Amino acid sequence: MRRSDRGIAQPNVGLTGARALVALALFAIVAPGGVADCAFAQTPPTERELRIYAGLHDAAARGDAGEIEQLIAEGEKPRIQDANSRTPLHVAAYLRRHDAARALLRLGADPNALDAERYDVVTIAAVNDDLEMLNIALAAGANARAVTSPYAGTALIAAAHRGHMEIVRALIAAKAPLNHVNNLGWTALLEAVVLGNGSAKYAAVVDALVKAGADVNVADRQGTTALGHARARGYSQIARILENAGGH
Repeated sequence: MRRSDRGIAQPNVGLTGARALVALALFAIVAPGGVADCAFAQTPPTERELRIYAGLHDAAARGDAGEIEQLIAEGEKPRIQDANSRTPLHVAAYLRRHDAARALLRLGADPNALDAERYDVVTIAAVNDDLEMLNIALAAGANARAVTSPYAGTALIAAAHRGHMEIVRALIAAKAPLNHVNNLGWTALLEAVVLGNGSAKYAAVVDALVKAGADVNVADRQGTTALGHARARGYSQIARILENAGGH
């Protein structure tokens, strides 16, 4: 017998002010050349939650598209939320359940819904380096320009931070904002330098952003540009890219 989601969904739970401040503090402590984990604020379903999920959340976690179709036909709502405001679509995205995501979106799931930490499916896919999930979401109307996360960032910023080149390319093609500044004072370009490690994959991300038209001279809150950070960290390949693009 299938378990039902009816009656177990909880109200939307927002990020508390104290929790947001802790997140910002942890994110801001980054040594030159170090990589902070901005994705720690994402909260995938825990083992306990996976055990107690019912109905659509359970079917999404297992990737059972057929059961998703049957449950929705029987009246379950594809936009139902768990205690962390995750919809079944969020669960499918966190767990890379592509067929489940397709079924949910086809049957009325909101591709732009935000969970309690203000992550949407596009940003979850960006952090997970899940190009297939990203393309599924974008094809269903997900907004690549959405401001997400406790940092008021974008999926492009998250992908640049992680050095996920194919995701960066896909988001650029989807018209993600190139120069959006998050509440830490960083653009995607700045994050690729400040939170990257100077490796070839980060150089490729920087190159893609520059070629797409990212402003190389946007400075952080201390007045340092991406080029300034690259020079300070000894990222010579990235520095050359930025210099050739008119960086200073």
